[in-house]
Amino acid sequence: MTDRPGIDVPDHRGRIGLDRTGLDLDRNPDVRVTEVDVLASAWHVLRRTTLEYRTPSGAWETQQRETYDRGNGATVLLYDPARRTVLLTRQFRYPVYVNDHPDGMLIETAAGLLDDDNPEDAIRREAAEETGVEIGELEHVWDVYMSPGSVTERLHFYAAPYDSATRSSDRGGLEEEGEHIELLELVIDDALAMVRDGRIQDAKTIMLLQWAVLDGPLRPGAPGEK
Repeated sequence: MTDRPGIDVPDHRGRIGLDRTGLDLDRNPDVRVTEVDVLASAWHVLRRTTLEYRTPSGAWETQQRETYDRGNGATVLLYDPARRTVLLTRQFRYPVYVNDHPDGMLIETAAGLLDDDNPEDAIRREAAEETGVEIGELEHVWDVYMSPGSVTERLHFYAAPYDSATRSSDRGGLEEEGEHIELLELVIDDALAMVRDGRIQDAKTIMLLQWAVLDGPLRPGAPGEK
């Protein structure tokens, strides 16, 4: 039998045992995972999992679920409370382009995968790479499963103040990773108008913008507001 990368031997990312994820789960007595098939693992991992689920009647039924595991991530809303501005990114996203977005140029908060870092270190790294901002004070907002029907990712949300005087460029990203990022500094009211008219369609960004004016640093009467 040929050794299978990512299953029997390490793949190009050093992973092994990708077909065993979930088999040892026992936190829910009504769920028993019985088999895991790896369908794809070129970079992220697509699995088909067979499980037994105990229904409300007490009967056990067999179900199959496909899950896409791209790792967990983090995102941050960069804001200036005195000027009531936010610093967002705009870059090409093929998945939205192929699904009816006009040009694929999505406006977002800075974000990225954790890789092997903890969430705070990861978002400091991503903010510096994407926007050139070195984050000081960092506020944790919440942790959210963004697409629980099929994607395992949990996204860690943060907010942090920034000083526009320290920005050195209107562009960011790592060219060696194919990132060509435009920076947008927007007054919060303009950003919210862009949510309402559909120019901002990214879920994590909409959530953080609305949090900022409802409960966060850009709400009426918040400290630092002029």
